[in-house]
Amino acid sequence: MKLQDIKRQFLEYTEIERGRSLKTVENYEHYLDRFLAFAKVEDPKDITDDLVREYRLWLNRQPLAPKGLRSKESLKRKTQNYYLIALRAFLKYMVKRGVSSLSPDKIELAKTPERSLDLISRAELDRLMKAPLAGIAGGSENQKVGKSEADQKNAAQNNERALRDKAILELLFSTGLRVSELCALPRDIDLTTDELSVRGKGEKVRVVFISPDAKEAVKKYLAARKDTDDSLFVQYGKNAKGKNTLQLTSRSVERIIKHYGVKAGITKKVTPHVIRHSFATDLLQNGADLRSVQIMLGHANIGTTQIYTHLTDKHLKEVHKKFHNKN
Repeated sequence: MKLQDIKRQFLEYTEIERGRSLKTVENYEHYLDRFLAFAKVEDPKDITDDLVREYRLWLNRQPLAPKGLRSKESLKRKTQNYYLIALRAFLKYMVKRGVSSLSPDKIELAKTPERSLDLISRAELDRLMKAPLAGIAGGSENQKVGKSEADQKNAAQNNERALRDKAILELLFSTGLRVSELCALPRDIDLTTDELSVRGKGEKVRVVFISPDAKEAVKKYLAARKDTDDSLFVQYGKNAKGKNTLQLTSRSVERIIKHYGVKAGITKKVTPHVIRHSFATDLLQNGADLRSVQIMLGHANIGTTQIYTHLTDKHLKEVHKKFHNKN
């Protein structure tokens, strides 16, 4: 069987049996297409150690800038690893199918610098949370005096948008949800309890917990909604026109949070993932154990969660204060 045919079967296996998202399948297809275009082989047995070594050299020399633009920087090692991970998964699939090819154990990932965290301070987080409702129109009768019907409608929609954005921020910080998980939430979530089941990566279901502040923010937002869309968070204005569904996209949420980061006077880049980091560090700094945080974040491997530990070890700080420079 030719590699292109096996690749198609692998992608179908990844989507159906492994339950991976369509985006993951698209990424795997892109990475494998790059490898096959470079390798120019059709037989699985022709994937050899030497070929992979040449491929890694080729990847390492690829310019960072898009084709046609000059760049002195090469493809980042983290990005190179995405290509290698896809190739390794493809080789593992062939082993599973009994197809003779290079052993997946031969694929070693490039060493990358220790991952750094983009964090904001507690004061910055507090300002971010308050930003959506800063200056929000109250909608009182006095504010309606002298305004046209169109102006009143725009003011009502602006208020509704602000309530939505407040609910987004509060829910992200309360639950530690990924932005894709947040966007997938249905309108009919149960707010009579303090917990919520979400479907995360690999279609795995986990429980997250809603704080009183987040619950109140979501209730106020839902009470202001005028549409009948089934999604919890929806688009407004020109972005919502001509669409069958109003569901907010991950990219839209990223833009919303970036906007409020600027509005709150935060000089660092603020993203949904930064709020997820804040959720994790808040728990650890207040005494939560790493295993519990791993489960709440939906990390498959505790090694992923361990990136937070060096920032949250209060004991080390106390030891430093007690014993350093006491002479």
